[in-house]
Amino acid sequence: MTNFLRIPRRNFLLGAGATLGQAAISAGPASAQLLPPLPPLLPPVPPLLPPVQQLLGLLGTLPYGVPSPNNPYFAPIGLPLGGSTSFPLPPPQTGTGVDPSISPPPATRPSTLVLYDTTGQWGWLGELYGIMVANLVSHFGTWVAMPIVSYTSGLLNQYTAVVYIGSTYGEPIPPAFLTDVVNTNVPVIWIYDNIWELTASYPSFSTVYGWMWSGFDTSSVAEVDYKSQKLKRYAANAGGIMNYASIGTGVTVLANCVRADGSTFPWAVRSRNLTYLGENPLVYMSEGDRYLIFCDLLFDVLAPNTPTRHRATVRIEDINVTDDPTPLINVAQWLHANGIPFGFQVIPLYLDPNGFYNNGTPVRAPLHNYPLMIAAFNTMQLLGGTMMLHGWTHQYSNVVNPYTAVSGDDCEFYRVTQNADKTLNYSGAVAEDTSTAWAANRITSAFAELTASALPIPKLWTFPSYAATVFGYQAVTSTKVKGQPAFAARAERSLYFSGFMSGGNIDYTRVAGQYFPYTVTDVYRCNVLADTLGGIEPLPFFQFPARLPADIIADAQRALVVRDGFASFFYHASDDISYLKQTVNGLKNLGYTFVAPAPN
Repeated sequence: MTNFLRIPRRNFLLGAGATLGQAAISAGPASAQLLPPLPPLLPPVPPLLPPVQQLLGLLGTLPYGVPSPNNPYFAPIGLPLGGSTSFPLPPPQTGTGVDPSISPPPATRPSTLVLYDTTGQWGWLGELYGIMVANLVSHFGTWVAMPIVSYTSGLLNQYTAVVYIGSTYGEPIPPAFLTDVVNTNVPVIWIYDNIWELTASYPSFSTVYGWMWSGFDTSSVAEVDYKSQKLKRYAANAGGIMNYASIGTGVTVLANCVRADGSTFPWAVRSRNLTYLGENPLVYMSEGDRYLIFCDLLFDVLAPNTPTRHRATVRIEDINVTDDPTPLINVAQWLHANGIPFGFQVIPLYLDPNGFYNNGTPVRAPLHNYPLMIAAFNTMQLLGGTMMLHGWTHQYSNVVNPYTAVSGDDCEFYRVTQNADKTLNYSGAVAEDTSTAWAANRITSAFAELTASALPIPKLWTFPSYAATVFGYQAVTSTKVKGQPAFAARAERSLYFSGFMSGGNIDYTRVAGQYFPYTVTDVYRCNVLADTLGGIEPLPFFQFPARLPADIIADAQRALVVRDGFASFFYHASDDISYLKQTVNGLKNLGYTFVAPAPN
């Protein structure tokens, strides 16, 4: 079969999640704007971000390239609630954390109470932030997530630590929680809004805790310093970072914001049992972002004795039968010769249903018809490669989704359309996706093709383009082989949706994406591997800039702040091998040890 000229998949991934900071939403979702009159001494409501149309004028000055709307991996997307602004109050949800057989726990596993906001027209954001925090704390142990308004007296004393995400300005926090925070030894991480409710309820706060807030600072901040590393921050994020009227000698400043003029002020502080983050790190995220500070601070309250360990993983991306086996073998041989285990992602069935790359003649090319590619896969496994399943076809039907309808270019498990300016719209489920059955059938069809090719069923799965519906994620969790779970983990970044916590209707118009610096067991009850650095992208694509080895290495250095985290990146074998060599050697020079992709 002739190798067809086709768009490298990196062109889509830059918009779908592999380089999170390449896009911006058109309006900041951090705080509700329609508020009743506020009591005195409250900080002003932070302004929303300027529209994307205004941000486009900043081309060349933003730290992550040209903004693009509707990228859920950069910030949650969705409109405010209309009408009565009512939001179904989710019941408490629980998680068991990472399987103890994967990460041996102490005698008593840490447990976390995750509390989030639900009121007002932006109340749905709180649920998404609650999901994101629950995902992260699952790395350490069990968790319970619930709305802050459902809190009852004494509840926090049942947990190792508490995380509260203040995302709705003026959320009515129960007095019982405010009282418990200052009368317990349980560590509490308080994020962003409503800290003024705590200080107002406890007149001795500044004396006992040694600090006091002053108001939101909306200076341009593109850097947050932590552990001698300079973490990125999206400078156009005008949501504000809390500043301080006083910081006493007994207070630890954990990280500092750096303004454009070089002046600094605290990003996070700790005293007694309280750690306070002056902004929400779960929005406007990218590789090397200040989000990683929060990921590391969780160790302080949940696993403080964790030894420092920095591991790395690399995977070869998007392999189908139109690829040349020779570069694949060359890459595998170099990695093996240098003691680097690796993953490689397989697309079992190549489809070009409209003949986009074949002069209008449709192409269907199953793997079992290509013995040289099968031999290459077997050789790669012998050279230390871990085979990973990357969908069945990596495209959907004969529909442009969003580029060509061709395998490797398009989404398979999620509907995505492209705008005239090449930005993307995440539209939700495809027509057939009405239960787990449709996605499960595609998964088992991929299994059948691998079996017909005399290849094993991989234990790792990555959704094409990092996009799936709840049914898709649940299908991966529930699919079994010989009565046992088919997959040990997903290796990817993932999407999470409003309505999931409540158990009601999933709202695909309100969605957030997330990556992890360590293995977690997410709310879909599946292990998810770290995916921190994105991929090597030698060429720009429309509004998405190139991402070169120097960029990967710089973000890997920033990721060193996570005391037991991963530097994880991908590479296309069609690119010059020098890019891979530079990146691998750069990560090794930073002190990372390469390991095989696996839940650990």
